Formats: sequence, C-alpha cells, structure tokens
Amino acid sequence: MAPFEAPDFYAIDDLLSEEERLTRDTVRSWVTDRFMPLIEEAYREGRFPRALIPEMGELGVLGGNLDYGDFPRMSSVAYGLVMQELERGDSGLRSFVSVQGALVMYPIWRYGSDEQKARWLPAMHAGKAVGCFGLTEPDHGSDPGGMETKAVRDGSGFVLNGAKMWITNGDLCDVAVVWGKLDGVVRGFLVERGTKGFSTREQKRKHSLRASVTSELVLQDVHLPASAMLPLAQGLGGPLSCLTQARYGIAWGVVGSAMAVYDEVRTYGATRVQFGKPIAGFQLYQAKLATMLTEITKAQLMNLRLGRLKDAGKMTPQQVSMAKRNACHWALEIARIGRDMLGANGITDEYQTMRHMCNLESVKTYEGTHDIHTLILGHAITGLDAFR
Repeated sequence: MAPFEAPDFYAIDDLLSEEERLTRDTVRSWVTDRFMPLIEEAYREGRFPRALIPEMGELGVLGGNLDYGDFPRMSSVAYGLVMQELERGDSGLRSFVSVQGALVMYPIWRYGSDEQKARWLPAMHAGKAVGCFGLTEPDHGSDPGGMETKAVRDGSGFVLNGAKMWITNGDLCDVAVVWGKLDGVVRGFLVERGTKGFSTREQKRKHSLRASVTSELVLQDVHLPASAMLPLAQGLGGPLSCLTQARYGIAWGVVGSAMAVYDEVRTYGATRVQFGKPIAGFQLYQAKLATMLTEITKAQLMNLRLGRLKDAGKMTPQQVSMAKRNACHWALEIARIGRDMLGANGITDEYQTMRHMCNLESVKTYEGTHDIHTLILGHAITGLDAFR
C-alpha cells in the first residue's frame, strides 16, 4: 500500500495549533504502523484486533478529552482529529474509541459519583477496562424514549430487566452503561460483567463493521446495588447528551474514511493505464476526484468550526446533527464513487475502498439516521416537530 497523503486543499493545517497537529500526526503514524497491517485480516475474519487496546491507552485517546485526573485534556479539535485518523484506518477502530470515551466514560464523568469515576475512568483511559453503551433496543432504535427496559426498586437496590441491541463492544465489555426506566423516568445504571442475569451475545454474519464487536445485551432479573445507578442522570436528556458527544466524533471520523478512499483512488488513477495513458488523465476520472476533494474540504471546514464552537462552550446538538448528517452522506457517496473508479479491482480486499464503503453504511445509520438528523434540523429551522 502506498504511503497515505492527507488532502488539505485549503491549508487547514495552518488553522490548527501545534499541539493539535502533533496529536493528529502521532495517531496517524500509529494507525499506519500498527493498525493498517492488521485490518484486512481482521475484517476478513470478523474480529476486532483487541490486542491493540492497551496501545490505545498508551496513546491517550481513550477519553483523553475529559477533564479528569492526569488525562491529556486534549482540545475538542484535537479529539476530532484523533477520530478522523482512527476512522481513516477503519470505522470499527473509531467506533471502539468513540464508545469507550463518548458513550461510557463521558456519562460516568458527567453523571457518576466520585466513587464510580475513581473506579472506572482511570482503568478505561488506560485500556485496562472496556465499556459499552446500552440504549438501543430490538424494537426501539430511532425512538429511544419508547424503551422497554425497566428497573424496579428492591430494598436499597434495583432489579433490571430488558434487552439492548446493536451494542458496540458488548462482548468485550467489563461494564455496561444501561439505560432503563425507573418509575417511568429514564435512568442510567452501571452493570458489571459477571453480574447474575446479565449476558451478551455477539452478532455475527455482518456485511459491515466486521472488525467491530456488535452484541445484544440481555438483562434477566439483574440485581444491582444502589451504588450502580448514575446519580445525576435523570430523563432522556442523559443518554441524548452522550449521543451528542459520539455524533461529534463521528462527524470527524467519517472524513477520515473519505480521505483514505480519495487517496487510494487518486494514486490508483495515476498508475492504472488504459487506452495508452493513466486513467487519471481522463475527464470523467478527474471530475470524480474534484467532487471528492471538494466535499472532503467542505466537511473539514465544517468540523473545524464545530470543534472551535465546542471548545468555546457554544456548540448545539443541532449543529452536531448537521455535521454528522453532511459528513456521513458524503463519506459514503465518496466511497461508492471510489469503488466504481477502481473497477473490478475495487471489490477485492487488496484495496480498502469497499471496506470503508460497507462500514459507512452502518455509520450513516447509527447514532441517528440521516433522516432523523434531517428532522432535527427541520425542527431547528421551523420550530415544528415532525417526529409526532
């Protein structure tokens, strides 16, 4: 595989701090040197390269943007650049890190007790413990408020019953952040592996995100102590705030996939000779490259502005929806176009484009589908709720 050359047509690097560039370049090198040699075999075999988890801990990318202990406290832009470089490797890699940081460590950090933070955050940051986020259910995806998982009081503790579906890191987890209704109000609970009645089942036979662990969580009369509940999370706003953090990372991450595809087909077109010259010399090929580069650049600029707003405390969930919706749509379109540009070679795993294309079908769907984010923006524009 040729060395990766990142597109930066608008000299966006000039807008980054030295620390942000250093963070990005460190992760970029790690992805190239440690992850890329493993990903095709892992994808082919349908497994996550879990041996790399401690290395991610050493890199500081697991919840490294949280203000806790000796965490790096990287800026939101630096964190976004990390997501971009991880997904340039594979969506499954970025998904692992997103779930660990944005969907598990973040709610513990924001809504947890001091004891919960001390127990889980350092271990998860170091890659010594893995978490998962249990919100989506078999019958409730885009409407999480309809969840059927319920907790009832049992003495000083709780009993939890329900099921969660499409849960990244489920079979890897040491602890699950599970959302359920207690007295009709959504609350968060920390359910540790080994708790009686709690089990996970990995979902196989996937055409997408094959190098990511996806599971079902089953909770059958799971008895939890009072200390298992996140004390500061009440209502659907709790899990939705976590989704905002994850969606922010996705908006950056999928641009990494698009960059990988663009770089691959640009290199391919310069070396593939047909009709007596490189196919990159033909108008149709150049037109597709121009579209790719334009949309990548637009997404890069949108993400950078979003990151600066986040660091200033001015970012809104609706702005995140726009960035996630735009970036996922165009990353998938770029991957589809790129697969076509590679011709028959594009269906083989000698090239990474089709792997990214298949992954992005899932990424466009999870953490809010394209249509759901469209309606979120529609509500922001009109003030009228189209969900009901």
